[in-house]
Amino acid sequence: MKEYLLLALAIASELFGTSMLKASDGFTKLWPAIGVVAGFGISFTSLSLALKGLPLSVAYAIWSGVGTAATAVIGVLYWKEKLNIYNALGIFLIIAGVVLLNIKSPSH
Repeated sequence: MKEYLLLALAIASELFGTSMLKASDGFTKLWPAIGVVAGFGISFTSLSLALKGLPLSVAYAIWSGVGTAATAVIGVLYWKEKLNIYNALGIFLIIAGVVLLNIKSPSH
């Protein structure tokens, strides 16, 4: 259970770091740039600790899949990026892939 909490922290901090990457405007803004480094630092540290108890394939699929899908949603909601049928289908397929990888994973 602790590993999944660490994985959730890794995802949340990766989402923060990615959002700050956009806000940093090519690393020209100091505080968002610091947020990038902090967010990704926490994310990779948390992910590495989660990997002590989770299989790499499962943990990385969840981290990257949820992170990618949630980042796309944040882009639409916060950054006012356009969502079309292809983006929505892609997000759905990412989530479906993560679910499929977890259905029979050795960690369950």
